[in-house]
Formats: sequence, structure tokens, C-alpha cells
Amino acid sequence: MGAIPQQGPVRSLVPARIDRLPWSRFHTRMIAALGVAWILDGLEIQIASIVGPVLQHSGTLHLSSQNVGFSATIYLIGEVVGALVFGRLSDRLGRRRLFVATLALYLVANGLTAFSFNYGSFLALRFIAGMGIGGEYAAIHSAIDELIPARFRGRVDLAVSGTYWFGAIVASLSEYALLNHSLLADNVGWRVGFFIGPVIGVAIWGLRRTLPESPRWQLAHGQAEEAEKTVALIEREVEASGRTLEPVDPDRYVEIRPQESVSFAQVAKTLFRDYPSRSLLGATLMISQSFLYNAIFFTYGLVLKHFYGVSDHDVAKYFFAFAAGNLLGPLLIGRLFDTVGRKQMIAGTYLVSGVLLAVSGYLFKIGSLSALTQTVLWTVIFFIASAAASSGYLTVSEIFPMELRSQAIALFFAIAQVFGSLGPTIFGALIGDQDHPDRGKLFIAYLIAAGVMAFAGVIAAIFGVKAEGVSLEELAAPLGAAKKVPETLVERIEDLEPGPGPAPAV
Repeated sequence: MGAIPQQGPVRSLVPARIDRLPWSRFHTRMIAALGVAWILDGLEIQIASIVGPVLQHSGTLHLSSQNVGFSATIYLIGEVVGALVFGRLSDRLGRRRLFVATLALYLVANGLTAFSFNYGSFLALRFIAGMGIGGEYAAIHSAIDELIPARFRGRVDLAVSGTYWFGAIVASLSEYALLNHSLLADNVGWRVGFFIGPVIGVAIWGLRRTLPESPRWQLAHGQAEEAEKTVALIEREVEASGRTLEPVDPDRYVEIRPQESVSFAQVAKTLFRDYPSRSLLGATLMISQSFLYNAIFFTYGLVLKHFYGVSDHDVAKYFFAFAAGNLLGPLLIGRLFDTVGRKQMIAGTYLVSGVLLAVSGYLFKIGSLSALTQTVLWTVIFFIASAAASSGYLTVSEIFPMELRSQAIALFFAIAQVFGSLGPTIFGALIGDQDHPDRGKLFIAYLIAAGVMAFAGVIAAIFGVKAEGVSLEELAAPLGAAKKVPETLVERIEDLEPGPGPAPAV
């Protein structure tokens, strides 16, 4: 891993130096290289959804509906396994090694998927590609949060997560052409579609390989000298662009005893004994958004078809509005999570999206909506809900100690996927069959999803952490902290006695 790890406590201003940086070309380059993970996942899931019916044709893999559905499940299981395995390795071996390795795994597996010769090979490659994307989530969010200055962390994390829907839009537009029978044969178009993701991945491969290791990870693993060099390199790039860097307050140092690895027992102890309310918060936010998205996303086509008579071909047109709302939400209101505040915005977006879903569900029940107005309401609801969902990933990636950050992200992602898988099952059962669709039962499903989101909003209002503009080390002291980092900045402000001198800035 480079330098020989130091064994004694390390005193460093590295985190403070990172947080005081202005936005620079380095940060833009990093987001372009790492943020593509979410685009690839949106691309993958949407392509698999669109090509599913084509894979049932006799000229392709000739799958049954059950086979197609199970292949999607296998991909999601792969994501969970990849997140858990590579999340632990990311905390142990470093962010950079893993965000290079997981991208490579995805590129190879997805490229080979295009050459699947039977159902078994297709399943195996979908599982491996899912592992690559799941591993990306853990390593990518850790690296981004540890390298982005604290005052930008919220909006950047939300924007990166929201680009999932850009990937979904790209996939839909691409497959619309590739699955056109007049252009390509059925057994060719779907195979070409699975090359879209690898082409994007190869395009950013070189850029990703130039990124440095997280200095915070280096510091926690006894590579203080390497951490100093990494930050100095970033600082020189910023100064070369004509920016002047502010001096760092020497009292903002951290003192850490390096740790090579964290046991599973220590991870469990830290999450559920030391941070029980934060674990409840993270699990609730992740589970609720996963349930909502899986429930609506995997059944919206059935609703349009069974209740509004929209043809299979025309469902895609409504999807673009739905996806646009999801993409724009985090991009346009993400800044508020850094300015208005995490606790207020997270609780607000979960509660408002839940209430709007309940209202739209009632309008659906009484027959006041058309396919167009239903889609408009979904677009508005998910403009807000998408920011809420993205804030779940932001929350679990910033409120736990750095030594187990990737593992925390992986664990809550896995929990969310398990519970989220119940959404499509419940909604699908309540929609009813094509000949006897039941608005009343589906209204109950909408109320369940709305209630889940509202409950998460209440939990966020009670247990939310005021993390805006606060250093990661102040939010959660490193496990190896030799000098205990002060309580969170907001808590210290609330405890300050009136006195002379300026108040700390948030």
C-alpha cells in the first residue's frame, strides 16, 4: 500500500485542509470519474427491464417471464453481495484500489453478457456485473465524502446519486433504436445494448486511474506521509489555477492511532451499541426509499396499462417524464441540504413526498386522473422523493467513523434491498389481473408506501444529524482517535456560553 504504516499516534491537519479547499477542477474531475457508478446502475437496470420481453423470443435466449424476472433478482442479489464484500475490502485495502477493481469487474462481466449463449451463462454474468456495481456504491460514496469539502458534501452526494436516472434515460433512448426490428435483428440489438455501459466505463477508466487515494483513509491506516503528499498535490493544483488558500487553524488537528482492519464484531458494536439512533436513522431512510422506488418503478407500467389503457409501446413515453423528475430533484434542490440543513430537508422531503403520494392515491381511487395527470403527479412527487432517497445514501456515508464507512454503506444498502424487494410484490398483488384491476386495493398500496415515507420523515425529524458544513471527524470520531474529537459543531455551538469573539461558522 505504499509507505510503511506508522505505528504510533499521528497528529494531522489533513482533514481540515481538505475541508477548507475551494471547489476546483480536481473536484470536478473526481465527480466525473466516480459519479459514473450511479449512471451505470441506472443504465443496467433499465436495459435489463427493456430487453426482458425480447429475450423471450425464440430467436434469442427464449426465456420465460419467470426466467426474466429471476435474472433481475439475481442482478440485485449480486449488488448486495458485491456491496458487502467490496465494502469491507474498501475499508481494509483503500478506496482507490476498490473503485478501480469494481469498475474493471463490471466492464468485463457486462461486456461478456452480450455473448451469453444460454440462460445459465446470462444469470452468472448478471450476478457478477451486479457485484461490480454494488461494490462501486460502497467505495465511491466513501471516496467522494472523504475528498469533498464539508460545505459541498450534501449537494454533491445528492447530485451523484440522482444521476442514476440519467443512466436510465440513456438506456431507454438507446434501446428504442437498438430494438427497432428494421435496424437490427432481435438477437443482435439486445446484445449491442449490453455494450453501452462498458463503453461509458472505458471512457472514464483512464480518468479514474489518475485519482489519488483518500487522504483520510491513508491517515487512518498509518500512511500519514502519503496523506500529506496527496493533500499537498491537490492544494498545488488549486493554487496553480490562481486561487488563494486560507490558512488552517492549528487547533483543528486530529490525532489518530492507525488501525489496519476492523473486525465484524467491532463494526456491529460501533453501529448498534455506540450509534444506535444513527443506525436506526440510516436503516429507516434506506429501507423506506427502497420500498417506495421498487414499488412504484416496477409497477408503473402495469398501472398505465391496466387502468388507463396505455399500450406497451407508449409506456416508454411516460417513463421519460417520470425519470426527468427523479433526475432534476437532487440537482435543483440538493444545495438546500447544505444551506437550510440536513435535518430539516431530509425530514421535509420524506414527509412531503409521502403526503403527496397519499393525495395522488386518493385522486387515483376516485377516478379523477388520466394517464397524463397521473404521470404529472408522479413526476412532481419523485422530484421531491428522489432528493429524499439520495439523502439516505448521504446520511449513512457521513455519520459513522471513517474506519468502517464503506462497510456501513454496504450494510444499510443490503438491508434496504431486502426490504425494498417487498414493494413490487405487494403492489403487484394489489393491482390485480388485467381483466379485473382494483383501484381500491391499489389505493391501499399507495397509502402503505406513503406511510413508510412519512414514518421515515418523522424518524429523521427526531434523530436526524445536523451534518451540514461539519467535518466528518467531528460528526463521528475515528475509532483510532487518540485525541477525542469534539462533539459535532452544531452541538458545541448550542453549548457555548455567551462571550466575546466570533461564533464558529457553520
